[in-house]
Amino acid sequence: MNIAFFGSSLVSSYWNGAATYYRGIIRALNARGYKITFYEPDAYDRQKHRDIEDPAWARVVVYPANSSGGVYRALDEASSAGLIIKASGVGVFDGFLEREIAGLRSPSRRVAFWDVDAPATLERVHANPADPFAALIPKYDWVFTYGGGAPVVNAYKALGARECIPIYNGLDSATHYPVKPVARYQSDLSFLGNRLPDREARVDEFFLGPAAARPARRFLLGGAGWADKPRTENVLWKDHVPTGDHNAFNCSALAVLNVSRESMARFGYSPATRVFEAAGAGACILTDYWEGIEQFFEPGSEILVARNGDEVLGVMDSLNDRRAAVIGRAAYRRATSEHTYAGRAAQVEAALQGNVRRAAF
Repeated sequence: MNIAFFGSSLVSSYWNGAATYYRGIIRALNARGYKITFYEPDAYDRQKHRDIEDPAWARVVVYPANSSGGVYRALDEASSAGLIIKASGVGVFDGFLEREIAGLRSPSRRVAFWDVDAPATLERVHANPADPFAALIPKYDWVFTYGGGAPVVNAYKALGARECIPIYNGLDSATHYPVKPVARYQSDLSFLGNRLPDREARVDEFFLGPAAARPARRFLLGGAGWADKPRTENVLWKDHVPTGDHNAFNCSALAVLNVSRESMARFGYSPATRVFEAAGAGACILTDYWEGIEQFFEPGSEILVARNGDEVLGVMDSLNDRRAAVIGRAAYRRATSEHTYAGRAAQVEAALQGNVRRAAF
């Protein structure tokens, strides 16, 4: 089957946290025999900050973001595919693409909406029943989501979705794996994430607050947008960390912190891409609490969990190199056996073939 996929970017992770997810899913679908064309806009300077070349496992079409002609041409070309996917958060022409792709559904052409930020989408629609997307949901054959579990599935079904299937983040072991520590990324606790309004207060609570309380320890903050954020001297900031450096970033810290966005934590069942990247690198992961963690990793033995900044401090004060290594190895074994993108792609294929029970994680 030929698949046309409209998303934010496949070739650049710059201000694009979904890049690793897209790459893992699409590479694995290609390995199962699907031919994918990924359509992305030339927006937000992403083409200037590419971190991969056009891959062998997908064809990439970049269209202009400042005029409608390019997106019309992309849609016209995509209409020959057997499945057309519109991802959330493309960044330009989102409403237009949602409407036009839903309208392309036919007996010979299926359409899907792939929500990489389901909590935000659902909260937006619930806050405004007149949101144009609400009327489009029943027109898609499938809604796939980046996460969210039963709360997201039930919310989408209540809005008329034919099928809603979570396809969780996973590990692409071809790109994320253990490497030797690198001095510039060494720390006691590292956090990687762009500065976003929906996350910042939780970063203050789980990362910057504990850093201020432990001035003798070294903390590393990676990601774009933090330049003017007040922080103590023991917090080193690295701007955008390219995907190629993520293994070194994860392998050079005593522990790697995951901080969920507020909406993701509220819905639960939403493990971030970073969790599986770090697990694939054999890192010791410390995460904020969210419902459903135990579905992915066993708290205490495969992942460490904190509900607030004080618990972060308690974990850090009790953690040593030996225990961190044991937890990191356990996370690596779980990720490589149960949470690969090859497995996630099999779930997508099961859904496309009508086997929803097998698709459910």
